This record gives sequence, structure tokens and C-alpha cells, in this order.
Amino acid sequence: MSNRLFQSVIQQMKETLERVVGVIDESGAVIACSELGRIGEVHENVMGDLISTPLVLRGGWTYKSFGQNPRPDYAVFVEGSDQVAAKYAGILAVALSTIKQYDDERHDRGNFVKNVILDNILPGDIYLKARELHLSAEVLRVVLLVRVTEKDDASVYEALQNLFPDRQKDFIINVNENEIALVKEVKPSIATEDLDKLAQSMVDTLSGEFYIHASVGIGTIVTGVKDLARSFKEAQVALEVGKVFDIEKNIISYDNLGIARLIYQLPTTLCQMFLDEVFKKGSIDSLDQETLFTIQRFFANNLNVSETSRKLFVHRNTLVYRLEKIKKLTGLDLREFDHAIVFKVALMVKKYLVTNPDRF
Repeated sequence: MSNRLFQSVIQQMKETLERVVGVIDESGAVIACSELGRIGEVHENVMGDLISTPLVLRGGWTYKSFGQNPRPDYAVFVEGSDQVAAKYAGILAVALSTIKQYDDERHDRGNFVKNVILDNILPGDIYLKARELHLSAEVLRVVLLVRVTEKDDASVYEALQNLFPDRQKDFIINVNENEIALVKEVKPSIATEDLDKLAQSMVDTLSGEFYIHASVGIGTIVTGVKDLARSFKEAQVALEVGKVFDIEKNIISYDNLGIARLIYQLPTTLCQMFLDEVFKKGSIDSLDQETLFTIQRFFANNLNVSETSRKLFVHRNTLVYRLEKIKKLTGLDLREFDHAIVFKVALMVKKYLVTNPDRF
């Protein structure tokens, strides 16, 4: 990373300085140079001399060290042994040292945030490390977790980096081969709909440019660095719950999970007890696909018989007959609000048990 960074700066200064300039590493090897053909050459014994003095003149070159003390990590070299060469070397050393420090701090911030969301850092150390890295503890942030079906996280990572280029405020973190987290700084006025639009733009970009199918789980907005782990876990739960109850959706917000979140957190044994108590033995399993579709449409139309029959293109009496049949099989009359609630929850619990038979 440093090699590319140094080369970029050297190339921009090439015409201005009108001299050959470059950078050597701690072994004396040239890692960046205005003359590309010199990259890989070795300047023998220079770095050893730079330990005792920051400026060395040798063989028609001026060397200036920069980096960590007492032993420098790098040195710039400038063609010539005159005062101008020494001045150029000094300016380059300051510029490259500052740029490298900034780049290192940015990467340290990313690693720190990753350790926070993955619970790899002690809670007591989070505040101190955040201060050390000048990471504001008062701003609002939220975690959006991107899950892809293809194992091509390099393209996904690069695409998300381009979408969110502000590396001081937003962090793109590789979680595993299928998941990448976006830790996004947000304004106090942001609404849930804004986060949904943001997530949709990510999904559309990955689909449109890379043909990668992605889902996004959105955690809640938190204040401070310490609670980022909670927002990350919520984003994970949102994806897992969505996989069970909202398989047609690719944007799932933790705030909008509703009763599905409660069901997902229950032991499967308790869920099975609930089904056994609500239904006669085996009655829910006796419902065919047509009947289940009718029930879903009935719920979607707010238990309105006339509206549901119109949407299903069936006679009102046909729908009433189907509802009576359901009542006979299950003991629940879906035209009654309390019974409908129980049945709706029971269908969700049943779906949860089928998807996660051994979760607890």
C-alpha cells in the first residue's frame, strides 16, 4: 500500500522538481521512483548510515530518512549533492511522512472499528483507543450488513468503497467471504426511509454493475463507538429473520421486524408447544397450498371478505365456504380478529420451525 502511495506522490512531483527522486525502504531497495526503471535497485548501506544522521550524501545522491525512530523505515533520495537537493529531500521527507501517517491512521481506524463490531476488543479499551485515533465518540452511526450469494467480495468491497469514498466518516469492513459491513456516519435528521434508500442504492449498484445479488440488513442508529457492536448484531438478526419471514425482500431493517423478531428469539421447543396448544393435532399440516394462499390474501386485505373475494376472482360465498372449512379443521374463525391474530402468528411460528428445526 505504501509503495503505491509513494509512487503516486513522486509521479506528481516529477515535472516540478526536474530531478530524479525516489524512496527506498529499510533494506535500501527502491520502492518508488520518478524513473520507473530504477524501482527494485538496491542502495547499499545507506539506511545504516541514516540511523546516526538524518541526511546522507553519497554517490551523487542526497538521502533523507523518515519514519519511526530510532531506526527509520524509509528514506527519500534526490539526484545531486547540492543545497537544492538537500532542500528537495527535506520537503519530500516531510510530505511523504505526513501522507503515510494519515494513511496508517486511516487503516488503523478501519481495523479498530472492525474489532469493535466483532467484539474483539475489551469494552474498557474502546473509549481510549477511539480518542487515540481521533474517532469521534459523539456522532451517530449505523451498521448496514451486505450479504452476497457469490463469493466475489473483492468486487463488492471495491464497489462499496467507490460508493462511500469518505474514509474519515465511513468504514467498509470485510466480515467474511459473503458479508461486508458498512459503518456509516449519519445526521440526526435521518429517517428509516433514508436508510432504506441508501441500502437499495447499494443493492442496485451491485446488481447493475457486477450482476451480484445482495441483501442488506440494517441495524439501529447508535451514538458512540461502543454501541456499534449492537448495531452490527441487529443487522445480522435482520438478515436472518428476513431469510425466514420475508424471503422476497432484499432490504430488511431491524426496526421493522415486528413480531418476527420476537418469534426468532424463542426456543423451538416453546414454539412447538404453542402450535400444539393452538391447533388440533396435525390440523395446520392438513391445509393445502390453495387454502394457505387464500388465508394470506385474506390477511393482506385486512380480513375483508368482499375485497378478498374480488382480488381472488371468486364468489363471496366460495370464500366464506373456504373460511368455514378452515374453522372446522383448525378451530379458528379467521373472520374474528382474535382468532386471526393467533392464526397469523401460528403460521409464522410454523415457518420458523421448518427453517430452523435445530436452532435451540
